[in-house]
Formats: sequence, C-alpha cells, structure tokens
Amino acid sequence: MEKRRVRVLAASFTAAAFAVSVGFGVQGHVQAEDYRRQLDNGYRQAFTELTTAAGELDAALEKVTYATTPSLFASLCAQAYAKALAAQTALGELPYGNVELEQTAAFFAKAGDYAMAMARGANGEGVCTDENRETLRGLAAAAGALSATLQALQLQLDGGALHPEDVAAVEARLAAAQEDGEPVTSGSAFQTVEADFPQVPTLIYDGPFSEHLSGRTPQMLEGLPQVTEEEARRAAAAFAGLRAEVFTRTSDGAGELPAWGFSALADGGELYVEITKQGGQVLQMLSSRPVGEAALSRKEGVEQAAAFLEEHGYRDMAPSYFLEGDGILTVHFAPVLDGVYCYPDLVKVGVALDNGDVVSFEAHGYLMNHGAREPAAPAVSADEAAERVDSSLTVLSRQLALIPTGGEYEVLCHEFKCQNADGGHVLVYVNAATGQQERILLLLEDENGTLVI
Repeated sequence: MEKRRVRVLAASFTAAAFAVSVGFGVQGHVQAEDYRRQLDNGYRQAFTELTTAAGELDAALEKVTYATTPSLFASLCAQAYAKALAAQTALGELPYGNVELEQTAAFFAKAGDYAMAMARGANGEGVCTDENRETLRGLAAAAGALSATLQALQLQLDGGALHPEDVAAVEARLAAAQEDGEPVTSGSAFQTVEADFPQVPTLIYDGPFSEHLSGRTPQMLEGLPQVTEEEARRAAAAFAGLRAEVFTRTSDGAGELPAWGFSALADGGELYVEITKQGGQVLQMLSSRPVGEAALSRKEGVEQAAAFLEEHGYRDMAPSYFLEGDGILTVHFAPVLDGVYCYPDLVKVGVALDNGDVVSFEAHGYLMNHGAREPAAPAVSADEAAERVDSSLTVLSRQLALIPTGGEYEVLCHEFKCQNADGGHVLVYVNAATGQQERILLLLEDENGTLVI
C-alpha cells in the first residue's frame, strides 16, 4: 500500500510538472506569437508609410515642374526633399530594406538631394534652367511609376497575398543566396519593385549624386604615372620609416582612388598603409599599436603633427580642429593660400600622446582637391559680411575660407567664429561674392575636443 501511494504521488508530481511545463510552453508560444504579430504589424506599417511617402514625393515633384516663381519653387523642392527623407526612413524600418531594395533606396536619396540642391538655388534667386526642369520631370515620372508599383504591392499585402518577413527569415534567405552564388536580392516577395524599376534621369548638378563626379580626376594625381606594386611598397616603407621587405600586400582597391594596401608588424601592433596606384601617394596610414598613458599635452601633440606634415612635404598647413580619444589626438589641417583656409583639402593626423608617434594619417580630401588656385578677391568686405551674422551672436574671430559645396565645387566665404548666449560656439559662413549666408555649423566642444556639425 505504501509503495502504491509513493507511485501515485510520483505520478501526480510528474503530471503536475508536465502540466506546468506545458503551461510555460503555451505561455511562451503565446508570447512569441504576440511578439511576431507586433513585428509583422510594424513592418506592415513601415511599408504603408513607404508607399504613402513615395506617392507624396511623386505629387511634390510634379508640382515643382509647374512652379515659376523662386519662392514657390524653393518651397515645393523642400517638400519633395522631406517626402524623399520620409521614404528613406520608412525603408530603413523594413528588415534589410536598404539591401533588398537597393535601387529604391538610392532613388530616394538622389531625388531628395537633387530637390534640395534646386531649393538652395531658388532661395538664392537662382533660375531653374530648362535642363533642370526636364530632370525634375524625369524624377517625377520615375517617382510616379515607383509609387504605382508600391501601391500594387500594398494591395496584395493588405489582402493577404503577401506577407512581410521578419529579420531572421531575411537573414536566412540572404545567407542561402550568398552560399549558392546568387544575387542577394533573390527570392524576396518585393523584388518586383527592383525588377521593374523605372528609368531615372541622369543627374548633373552640384551635389554628391551628380553623374559627372564618377569620372572625376584627383587634382594631386593628375598627370602622374601609374606605379607598380613594388614601387608602392617602397613608398609605404619610406613614409613609415621601415624596410620595404617587412610589408605584405593585403588589399588591391579600386574606386575613386585605386590604391595598394600594405601591412606590417611594428611597435607591438599592425601598421596599415595605402598607396595610390597613380602617383604613388600615401592615401592613409593606421597603426593599431597599444597607446599608453598620455605624457604630452595637446599643444605638444599638435606641434608633433605639424612637424610630421612638414617633414613629408605638406607645406603651409594650419590646424583647425581636433578630437582626442583613447590617448590619440587627431588634428585636422588645412592648407592656407594667401590667407585663405582651403577646407576641401583637409589632412587628418593622429598623434599618440604617450610618445608623440604619428599613428594615423588620412589625405583623401587633399589628394582629390589640392592644386593650383587663384581665389577671386572678395566682392563683399568682412565688415559687410559681418552684418549677415545674427545679432544674438558675438563674433570672436574672422577669416577667409574656401568651403566645399555638395559636389565638386568650392566657394569663397568669410568665416566668422561666434559665441551664442549659452557660451557655445557657432561658425557662420557668408559668401564673399554674394553676401548671402552660405552655411552655419555648430561646434560641440568638450574635454575630448571639438566636433563640427
């Protein structure tokens, strides 16, 4: 009898434990389903917002093509930019949307930037040329076709014929496609957007998506011969002060500035140097060596960086801003030409504050933009330009500066470093030819240095 009672109790406990585990399992399943449902609703909402923003972009771009006054033209262009930005945001909410819908994401970025560039021109009383207006019509047509495709997919999504995938499903499909050597976009239910993508007009404007920038020749490399891999290796060694044989080629880059990449072990870390294939110029250098406790001041760090540039042939360079982190002081230098700071030609030098070694160097802007210049004399004086500075700001210093535009061009400005009522610093740039405000930047300053936004 006693044994039977034990068996009954054991069976009861087992049944109870099973019931509890089943209960937890059911509860977990319900929670997982609820979480999956929330994700599904979030993705559906994001796609709805994407479809809506695409339709509104289509309408805004079409309206722009009919505007004839600068103020309305600028306002509608700004609206188009806002709609393109909203579409980009919604696309970013979809799992791997920028990978799955790469052409779509690129279109929104290009259309928005082009519209904003047109708005800036109109605000400066610039005239929208027939060519610009024709481009806007082409963008409107592409946005209309894209909007129609998205709306058709939206109907299928709402009707249950399509279902949004979660991140795990997309990751699994992309991984499988890569293993099979297929395009990463294969298999997506929304690939009709990419497969039937409308024709987009060629954009020629002063902006980062202008087609003419793709074939741009770096100013500092123009006319220089191509170098061999061995010549590039020797250039890397000379720059780093090491023997050429310790360097191993680790990369063979193409793109805007094709370069050889070389690595070597030095000072307890890895040293990486990139040399341009044309001209054999140093594009960048980076050392991963451990940096100890700081022994140099920031002033001494800036002096070490300036001496390094002078030693390597970078003349008339002046420091602008710096940032300190992990014991490294990174200083931005710009060449000064007849008193004009040339910001497009920035060179960045990182100095380890434990012993003053240069542990990073980057000259992309310098190689792309530095060359012979003859800046025009300012048509607007510094005093006249200062009148464009808001009265709530106190001007601390002023100088002439060349600043880059959105594309390949640059504009001469009066740069005013100002202080606001809260003690923060603001940079105001006034066009030296027109007297109009060109750009405003905020300086975020703390114990680590200065960040410009």
